[in-house]
Amino acid sequence: MTNEKRQDLLKPGERLDDLQIGGLELIQDPDGFCFGVDAVFLSDFARVKPGETVLDLGTGNGIIPVLLTAKTEGRKFTGLEIREETAEMARRSVAWNSLEDRVEIVTGDIKEASEIFKPVFFDVITTNPPYMPAEHGIRNPDGAKAAARHEVLCTLDDILRESMRLLQDKGRFYMIHRPFRLTEIMIKMSHYKIEPKRIRFIHPYADKEPVLVMIEGVRGARSGVKIDPPIIIYDRHPAEE
Repeated sequence: MTNEKRQDLLKPGERLDDLQIGGLELIQDPDGFCFGVDAVFLSDFARVKPGETVLDLGTGNGIIPVLLTAKTEGRKFTGLEIREETAEMARRSVAWNSLEDRVEIVTGDIKEASEIFKPVFFDVITTNPPYMPAEHGIRNPDGAKAAARHEVLCTLDDILRESMRLLQDKGRFYMIHRPFRLTEIMIKMSHYKIEPKRIRFIHPYADKEPVLVMIEGVRGARSGVKIDPPIIIYDRHPAEE
């Protein structure tokens, strides 16, 4: 692709973010919901073996599939996004990075994922879902930002039900979420036959409570969970510097 054709992929008001790996860049709209460090952590946590297929539920601007192309030897990465304008921007990022042979962005509702992809099954499913229940706290008046933070368009049950239906037997599920919902998450995962197998907490500082938690589950596995060493984002408080 020529530089001129490449520049046509970038719309007025959008920016390019350097992903600091493999020369990859991502198109983002500063006025929309931009990816955060949680997506980067999840792409590190997810284990994708050579030749495997991956589905990212609620892919947004496609950050997780794009990162996974550089971090793993997976064969095919698919992102499912309900908002057409966001999915279209993700497709332009895929084209910008010349990843069309490895990454596909599909417009669709998570609640209907198993019908959308039928009869396909995936080796791995990743998701960085809305963290807050629909009724929890103050909801952002911006529809896209509200849907990214609150369970407006899908719930934990929707994500886990469709993941159960789309995962291969012993397929792996990876999610990042808030620790205050961990009990609920683990109960629901077991209900949908995705057994929690590995957990890793993310702390802002070593002496502070975790702000995020990542969970790996395996479809149809026996019970038994491992706790990985925590991630500490900052070495010390700003006041100590």
